[in-house]
Amino acid sequence: MLLQRAHFSSGCKQGKQQNNRLAANVRVQAGRRESLAAGLVLLPALANLQPAAAAEDSERSKYEPMEALRGKDYGKPRMTYPDYEMTPSGLQYKDMREGTGEVPREGDTLLVDWDGYTIGYYGRPFEARNKPKGSSFEGNDKDFYRFVLGQHSVIPAFEEAVATMKVGGIRRIVVPVELGYPDNDYKKQGPKPTTFAGERALGFVLGNQGMIDKTLLFDIELMRILK
Repeated sequence: MLLQRAHFSSGCKQGKQQNNRLAANVRVQAGRRESLAAGLVLLPALANLQPAAAAEDSERSKYEPMEALRGKDYGKPRMTYPDYEMTPSGLQYKDMREGTGEVPREGDTLLVDWDGYTIGYYGRPFEARNKPKGSSFEGNDKDFYRFVLGQHSVIPAFEEAVATMKVGGIRRIVVPVELGYPDNDYKKQGPKPTTFAGERALGFVLGNQGMIDKTLLFDIELMRILK
């Protein structure tokens, strides 16, 4: 009888231990399921973060930046030209005449001639290449423009375009706002208009806070590399 009670007591203890282990396993598995469920809920949210940001950047790049439309999801589409090459920075260019001379290197002093137009706003000229053109630009031949490649004294688009030209070449570039004059101020970097009429034409477009497209067009002729 005592032996049977001992076996019964031992069996009860073993049963309780097994039940405790089973209960612990159930709690662990439940915790894992909860963690997994939380992760599954969280993953889509995380996955949506980067595409949303990318979509926002993509949406911004579709339209010309204008102060009057800042923060809006609509605007004037960016101008693109199928016969122009586009660089990763967004600069569009077309070689009007291939040069036959050497390619400049950083630190070279370059002599260039250039045209400038507010292509996003009626295509008005603010600088004429070689000789003033039209009644607003009457005057004598202007001096050619000089700058040192790599010193960032000219707008990013101008420097990027000239860096891969050959002497004697003429390159036409379409300049988005991001590669143009910093803070829309032509006084901060070159090239600057050489006439009062040119300053007024360019200053009006760059300084306007309304719905004006500030895209610019330049024709650049690389004339010489000064040693």
